[in-house]
Order: sequence, then structure tokens, then C-alpha cells
Amino acid sequence: MAISQDLLEILACPACKAKVELKPDGSALKCVECRRVYPIRDDIPVMLVDEATIEVEDEKQAERN
Repeated sequence: MAISQDLLEILACPACKAKVELKPDGSALKCVECRRVYPIRDDIPVMLVDEATIEVEDEKQAERN
């Protein structure tokens, strides 16, 4: 079962309170502002700052282009 659109609309990053988006592979939620990535385990988003990683791949790819 995927994360519903209704749930995505109310979830916010606990660190900066910005919107989160589902990653294309469906494995995590990514903050649009601080780029923290929150894992999804057993169809449940783990919205804990201590569990998040910060994704920097997008920035590196943008610098190369």
C-alpha cells in the first residue's frame, strides 16, 4: 500500500516544517527545503529527525550540468 495523497498533503518536515514529497521509488519522503529524507518502513513514514538522512546528490548533479 502506497502513501495516500491525502496523507502527503498534511505531512511536513519535522525539522523545518516544509512540504515533503514521495521519492520516485516510493522508499522515502524528501523535504523540499532542507532535503532531509525520511524512510518509509512497512508503509509507515518514519518522520523522526534522528532517522533522516540529508540527500546531496541532486546538488552535485546540478553542479555538473
